[in-house]
Amino acid sequence: MEISWNDFEKVDIRCGTITEVKDFPKAQKPAYRLTIDFGTSGTKKSSAQITGHYKKEDLLNRQVIAVVNFSPKQVANFISECLVLGIYDENKNVILLQPERPVTNGMKIG
Repeated sequence: MEISWNDFEKVDIRCGTITEVKDFPKAQKPAYRLTIDFGTSGTKKSSAQITGHYKKEDLLNRQVIAVVNFSPKQVANFISECLVLGIYDENKNVILLQPERPVTNGMKIG
């Protein structure tokens, strides 16, 4: 399906830094509960199925790319406020997207 430039501009994709990582045992699939600092755009929480390649300690202070303007979504007993972006590998495990070099939290992707 083709989208217009106007459609793309509606998606708010920003860079943020993971400030907290917790296990999420109530999720249907293995996941972490993340808190992400998006600078002037605020702090958001996300449920992320990224346990295949990442340990909790590997994620703390890591910059990630996320869609920040989705409606909040309930995942088990947790409200996910953004979607952390990644690429599925051949085993359907997520490899996180991240900036090539450190950037200011909240910077917009375009």
